[in-house]
Amino acid sequence: MNIVALSGSTAGSKTRTAMNYTAASLQKQLPDADVTLLDLAEYDVQFSDGRHYLDYDGDTGYVVRTMMEADAVIIGTPVFQASIPGTLKNLFDLLPGDAFSGKVVSMLVTAGSAKHYLIAEQQLKPILGYMKAEIVQGYVFIEEKNFYQKQITDDDVLFRIDRLVEDTKFRIDVQVKIQEEQDAAYDF
Repeated sequence: MNIVALSGSTAGSKTRTAMNYTAASLQKQLPDADVTLLDLAEYDVQFSDGRHYLDYDGDTGYVVRTMMEADAVIIGTPVFQASIPGTLKNLFDLLPGDAFSGKVVSMLVTAGSAKHYLIAEQQLKPILGYMKAEIVQGYVFIEEKNFYQKQITDDDVLFRIDRLVEDTKFRIDVQVKIQEEQDAAYDF
């Protein structure tokens, strides 16, 4: 099983800090899974120009292929100017419209204040729904006050991340059973 923990921004450190913890929790709770931490800050991803995702090479090709090969994705995103970052939206634009079909997708949001807690509901979930994701409904929202020197300082936040990973694991198990039942319905 391939799971991608995506840090969806090229700026800041809080989302990456949270995704580091998330990736470690994934590896602990799903020891047989192949967990890949993709931090968009580490790649030179081109702007989407309408090409098929397989036609991209270099960093862009690696990132989109890794996303397409994933069985599950946990998306970490900061909130900038009351929105998801353009780098994350660009990644979605690079992928086909059904890129998340059959994939379990979870979300983790970091923001400067509690005023942005609905960004996942109003912006991220509609995009993921359009792209056919099996969305884990609950998500983790982390405020700036929960970080200090690139560390999460609130035990409740760490508990909620572990719970998000548990919920993701549960949805993956359900999705696998559904797929097995659908496959068993065919004779060939």
